[in-house]
Amino acid sequence: MSLSTQAYKGARDFYPEDKRLQNYIFSTFRSVAESFGYEEYDAPILENIELYKAKSGEEIVNEQTYTFKDRGDREVVIRPEMTPSVSRLVAGRRQELGYPLRWYSIPVLWRYERPQRGRLREHWQLNVDIFGIENNQAEHELILLADRIMNQFGAQQSMYKFSLNHRGLMDYIFDSYLQLNSEQAHKIAKLIDKMNKISPEDFASALKDCLDQGQLTNQLDKKLLDLLQISQISDLPSEVADSQPAKELQELIDSLTDSGLANVNFNISIMRGFDYYTGIVFEMNDTDPDNPRSIMGGGRYDGLVGLFGVEPIATVGFGWGDVTLKDFLNTHKLLPTVASQTDVYAVLVGDVYNQAQSLIADLRSQGLRIAVDSTDRKIPAKIKTALKKDIKYALFIGPEELEGNQFNLKNLQSQQEEKLSPQSIVSTIQRTA
Repeated sequence: MSLSTQAYKGARDFYPEDKRLQNYIFSTFRSVAESFGYEEYDAPILENIELYKAKSGEEIVNEQTYTFKDRGDREVVIRPEMTPSVSRLVAGRRQELGYPLRWYSIPVLWRYERPQRGRLREHWQLNVDIFGIENNQAEHELILLADRIMNQFGAQQSMYKFSLNHRGLMDYIFDSYLQLNSEQAHKIAKLIDKMNKISPEDFASALKDCLDQGQLTNQLDKKLLDLLQISQISDLPSEVADSQPAKELQELIDSLTDSGLANVNFNISIMRGFDYYTGIVFEMNDTDPDNPRSIMGGGRYDGLVGLFGVEPIATVGFGWGDVTLKDFLNTHKLLPTVASQTDVYAVLVGDVYNQAQSLIADLRSQGLRIAVDSTDRKIPAKIKTALKKDIKYALFIGPEELEGNQFNLKNLQSQQEEKLSPQSIVSTIQRTA
């Protein structure tokens, strides 16, 4: 029986052209994050399962993690997200670090779930977190950073939107306004988190099931459904709109608008699935109806560092998956074709491998990236290989060229060919790079 050439379900193979595109995406992530003063970190791909049982949520731990026991009989998990890990790192050096602390990472993550558009079992994710700012200037900075990344990818603000909510506002609505008990509030919060993924009829039915567990009336059912239709904080019932979380949320939306973001709105259905969020939460969505998924999401999680037995610290962060970003770029025709990083395909003509080494070493020392074809194939076959590899230039090196120190350099895109000295080869290629 022959082995399958297919990758594991929900994972991807990355051929060189795929890796070039991934590197382009990651370099854009890095350059923007670092322009805001964020530093890169990393952590092990394996973590103790207890790290996720504490706050990630039952669905993540029980249904979506790859868990196993190692040879020391320890229950470990392949990381499904990065927030618990970065919280562990910060807690480990809580007193040594300088705040505000700005960190980012681009780890590979694994979740056992049904692969579908925008969601795979394996994916890479940009994580950006800021520690030590208690007011909403932290959220303001992170949303500006995300907007800047979109700008760097060539996106216009009309192509995407930021939707904001506040966990504290929802707690106020559930507790003070609707007077739900903690169990009902938790179940309804989970239901609201997926309301845009199910039909209105299914949502209304599931909502009734949640509310019927207590001695609640149809009037309360309608009261909650009416709330979920509101799209402006000012349209909330006065006692809700006057709450401190609602005021904080409006203040952030106003400051983002003042900073030039015309695509920010209040969305009461934004809950974020993780149990560790404590304050403002946000998502970024594609505005194209052909790609309605969330692209990026995050929020405030002030209590997670404190779970490690140290003093808690105010924290805001977001996660941005490479799969959803690639879908967005594809939808809006913003996905570039990234050329090969190899500058020159050196075509050796005749038995000159040893004699050509000095020239090739000299060209590499001056910054050129050179692949050498020393096979005995005919020149057209070698050129065909260079074209398949998307290499722009072919350099022909034979006995006569080495003797005269003049070499034919051919631009395989324009078909223009010149006889040049080694120094002119370098300047010509670098000038057109």
